[in-house]
This record gives sequence, structure tokens and C-alpha cells, in this order.
Amino acid sequence: MTSVSSAPPNPGGIRRIVAASLVGTTIEWYDFFLYGSAAALVFNTLFFPDSDPLVGTLLSFLTYAVGFAARPLGGVVFGHYGDKIGRKKLLVISLMMMGGATFAMGLLPTHATIGVGAPILLTLLRLIQGFALGGEWGGAVLIVSEHGGAKQRGFWASWPQAGAPGGNLLATGVLALLAAVQSDAAFLAWGWRIPFLLSGVLVVIGLWIRISVSESPVFLEAQAKAAARAEQGVKDEAPVVEVFRRSWREVLTAIGTRFGENISYYVLTAFLLVYVTVHLELPKSTALNAVLIGSAVHFVTIPLWGALSDRIGRRPVTLIGAVGMAVWAFAFFALLDTESFPVMALSVTVGLLFHGAMYGPQAAFISEMFDTKVRYSGASMGSQLASIIGGALAPIIAVELLKDYGNSTPVALYLAGAALVTAVTVWIAKETLGRDLAKDGVSVESDAKVPAPVNG
Repeated sequence: MTSVSSAPPNPGGIRRIVAASLVGTTIEWYDFFLYGSAAALVFNTLFFPDSDPLVGTLLSFLTYAVGFAARPLGGVVFGHYGDKIGRKKLLVISLMMMGGATFAMGLLPTHATIGVGAPILLTLLRLIQGFALGGEWGGAVLIVSEHGGAKQRGFWASWPQAGAPGGNLLATGVLALLAAVQSDAAFLAWGWRIPFLLSGVLVVIGLWIRISVSESPVFLEAQAKAAARAEQGVKDEAPVVEVFRRSWREVLTAIGTRFGENISYYVLTAFLLVYVTVHLELPKSTALNAVLIGSAVHFVTIPLWGALSDRIGRRPVTLIGAVGMAVWAFAFFALLDTESFPVMALSVTVGLLFHGAMYGPQAAFISEMFDTKVRYSGASMGSQLASIIGGALAPIIAVELLKDYGNSTPVALYLAGAALVTAVTVWIAKETLGRDLAKDGVSVESDAKVPAPVNG
């Protein structure tokens, strides 16, 4: 009997699934990254007004990190129910939670109005954002990965990954537009609220698209098998328990795979805004426009890296990105220090290209590590635990290093070290290209081309 995953994918169907996942992830990342940009440019003044610039920014980034702290919990809860009742339902819930929290941020009173209550409310809403995003990533990449065959899984599954630069592109673009047409006073007074309130409109559009997609056929097949086992009196363990009992090595591999990728992204985008505006004392539009250009290239090239991983493997492409990032970390800051906008834009763009080589194959790579009945839980936990020890702390550590040493060298060393952690993890990991997702264990489909291992 031919498994669901082995069956030839329906091009029209997979494109609809990809479109729905891409739109949804773009909106959710827009909400999440909007906070990061605002933390660097606005919240330090409006919610922590009694601090000097770098300390205020540090406090603002602490609330930014709170969102990451909630992501593993979101990954556990959404992963459990996603493995029990389906990917689609949980994706709808995550989008509603994220959009509602972001819209509410646009209505928040500031410190000048209600005092300490303002940062407390901001932190609570950030927790909701993080919880929702913790469940989004796993569901979005799995519903795409499980709808098609193995031959182009890296390409199709990388499109939800493109939602990250897509959301950052959208968030940065809106902020850059407002910065261009508003004075600093008007932007601080009310203009910063517009991008947050815009989230309400985007969520309605995202829900309309996401509700129309079908459930993963691989999940439905696994659910039917689970129901048959239940009728025979065989009770499956909770997905979270089974992940930690049987797949803890895969969870650790997923964490290491994401570690350097996660840290590098937030240094290249969120910390960059602080470095350019506070350390180099350049206009915020300079930093925003550099990220805007880099994110546009990033968005286009992530699927290309995913497609390349379908030809030569997930590991070789990820290694290109990790080793490249370790080297580029030092050139990145040296080019920023020229204070030439074209050179700064080039610096960000090349950095994001190396990031994309790690990020593009990641959706397929991590999805292929886990069996169907624990895939949502395993992928979500591995991904979100990496986020809390990587991305959550990255802007805080980078700002603290800059404050203590007054130059970029320690930050570059931190970035390079994180990338090398990912390089070592991927070098040790098993290649997953060609796995039949409908079968337990890593089994290779006959129509997939699997390259020879990079190492012995």
C-alpha cells in the first residue's frame, strides 16, 4: 500500500496550503517583529522614560525576551493538541491570539498616563504573543511538509519560513514609512500605534485564508491508526511524554540546529537598530531601510535555499549558512562602522543570505526528525527551546556587551560562536532528506535523491 507521503503531491493543493501558511506566518511574524523594532525605537522612551538610552533599551528588550519565555509553553500546549486534534485548528487559534494581543498593544496607555501599570500591561500582552507564536511555527511548517512528497519538501516547506522576513519586511516597511512622513515627536506621540492597530485588519485576512485549507493527510492517517489502536484497548502516551522518552536526541538536535540561526537573526535585525541609532548615532531611518532591503532579498532567497536542500541535502546547505555566518560576523560590524548606507545595506543583506541558508532547509529538516504522532510536539519544543536560550537573550547580551566594552568585537565573537554551535550540531546530525513522513523512523522514499553523508 502506498503511503500518503509517498503519493505524488497535488500541485494546486500544495500551493493553496503554502499560500495559507505563508500569509498566516507573515502576519504572526509581523506582529512579533513589530514589537522588536518598537522595543529598540519607541518603548524605551514611552514605557521606561527614567533610564539612560542604553539602559532603557535594555529594559525594553527584557520585555521583548518575555515573549520568548512563553514560546516553549506555547509549543508544548499547541504541540500536544496539534498532535491530538489536528494542525489546522491550532493554527487558527494561534493567529487569533497573536493578532488580538498586538492590536491591544496599539491601545495601551504609556508610562506618562498610568505609570508602572504601562510596562506591566505591555509585558502581559507580550506573553500572549510569545505563547501564540510558540504554537504557530510547528503547525505552519508541518501542514505544508505533510501535504506533499519528499522530492520538493525542502522547497515547499521553506515558504512558511519566508514568513519571518516577510513579516519583518512588512513591520519594518510600515515603521520606515511612518518615520519618513512623521516628525519624531508625532511618531512618539501617536504614530507608533498605527502598525499595531493595523494587525487587526491583517488577522481578519489571515483567518479567511487559513480557514479554507484542508487538514494534513499524514495527520489524518495517523489519527485513524490511533483510533484503531484505541478500539483494541491500546492507549497512546501523551505526545509530550513520548517526545521526551523516545525523541530527546532529536529535540537536542533541533535546538542546536536553530541556535546559531536564531541568535544571528536577532542580532542582524533587532540589535542592529540599537547599534546604528545609539552607538553610531545615525537616523533610525538608516537602520530601518537597511533591514528593509536585506529582508526583501532574504524573503526571495529562503525558498531557493530550501530547493537546494532537496538536491544536495539539508545538512550541507545548513553548514554553508552556519560557517558563512561565523566568518561574516566580523565583516558585518566593520561594514556598519563605515556609516555608508549602501555598504551598511550590503552588510545586512549578506548576513541575511547566510541566515537564509540555515533557515530555508530547517522546516523540512526538523519535520523529518520526528514521527507523525509526536511531530508537532517535538518540532515545536525543539524550535522554541532554542528560541528562549538563543533569540530571547541575543539582543540583551549584545546590548550588554556593547555597553560594557564600547565596541562591536565582543558581539561579533558572540555571533560567530553561536553559528559554530549550529555547524557542529549539523555536522554530527543524520541526514533526513527523502524521509517518508507517514512512516515511523527515518525511511527513504524511492523517488528521492539522497546525497552521500558529509562526514563518515
